[in-house]
Amino acid sequence: MENFKPALYLIPNTLGETSYERSLPSYNKEVLRGIKHFIVESRREAIRFIKLADSEIDIDSLSFTELNEHTDLKTIGKILDPLEKQKLPMGVISDAGCPAVADPGAAAVEMAQRKNLCVVPLVGPSSMIMAVMASGFNGQSFSFNGYLPVKPNERVSKLHQLESRAYKEDQTQLFIEAPYRNLKMLETIVKSLKKETRVCIAAGMTTKDEYIKTMTVEQWKKAGEPPIQKVPAIFLIYKG
Repeated sequence: MENFKPALYLIPNTLGETSYERSLPSYNKEVLRGIKHFIVESRREAIRFIKLADSEIDIDSLSFTELNEHTDLKTIGKILDPLEKQKLPMGVISDAGCPAVADPGAAAVEMAQRKNLCVVPLVGPSSMIMAVMASGFNGQSFSFNGYLPVKPNERVSKLHQLESRAYKEDQTQLFIEAPYRNLKMLETIVKSLKKETRVCIAAGMTTKDEYIKTMTVEQWKKAGEPPIQKVPAIFLIYKG
């Protein structure tokens, strides 16, 4: 591979059940073929992705270190040893989309930067960026807020806070929910926010279940139930 150098390569995954060619460049396959040591959110999903990219890669020759929400970050001091000590390229693979963006892999990247190691991000799908692109909302200023509080009162309060920021700061507000609670989230949104506030739901992007729709709260109230339950989705709020 041309210019293949020892570095921490951030290798985007697909966003769901879809073909590799649907969302990822062939160059990424070349990088995958040259790496033996991977930092992954989950070993199972990483292997699925590598097989999807190139079925001829020998999985048994690879090493995988899991870095996820269950990992004690105090124990990952040697996670970059193959790169730092042996000068071997390493890869970071998330379960979906771009590594280190709303993803535990950020801890490995932070460590690499602190150690002055080379970090190389590869091109791939970002559900957040794609959602902003398709929403019709402000793409100059936007904020990703992760998961909202689970407790009903706290959740409504947070929604009001995000709505206020959307109006006062002219800023698009993004957040996510556990897929099985998507419809419950939409129900809370339409009960809590101003009728003229605009809401976009971007679900199942790049897959056969892709659904992207922007309407006002009032329009969502009158619309039928969208096909988003149990489908990974991003919710966006913007001023009316």
